[in-house]
Amino acid sequence: MVHPLIGKKAPEVTLPDANGAPYDLKPGASGRPLALFFYPAAGTYGCTREACSFRDALSSSDVFKSTECDVVGISKDPPAQQKAFVDQNGLPYPVLSDAEGKARGAYEVGRGLFNLTEGRATFMIDRDGTVLDVYESVIQYQEHRKFIERWLAKLGEKKEAKTETAPEPAQAPE
Repeated sequence: MVHPLIGKKAPEVTLPDANGAPYDLKPGASGRPLALFFYPAAGTYGCTREACSFRDALSSSDVFKSTECDVVGISKDPPAQQKAFVDQNGLPYPVLSDAEGKARGAYEVGRGLFNLTEGRATFMIDRDGTVLDVYESVIQYQEHRKFIERWLAKLGEKKEAKTETAPEPAQAPE
């Protein structure tokens, strides 16, 4: 089933970050692609592995670096728990608290694993704030980063193609 947000503008939401301060999530506002991932619970094995894989990709993946992709993580955990999660794992990107489910509702992220846990979903959002694709899997937590890397590679190829085929600017008459 195709996710209903694919091809549409990503919703804007304001949620508390790991320090409890309001964070305005406005996909497309920075002009950079956004990897937005929803995870079930801070500090659990799979969620830690997923969050750390995005952390590592930001510093070591050429495609993450060349596209200047932003990363934001969201779970229902309260800010204090998010703060401990961020500090323990050295996460360099915003981690937001969605205790009321406002973002999960806006992004239509359901439950996973036979409805036993919160869902795990990653959204690839382009530079303009449009949802390009969504990957949902509670168990395949390592695949979420790979999903984003594949999309970033596609976006990088498109950007290079535009640069290569762009006409030369016209010379102003003297």
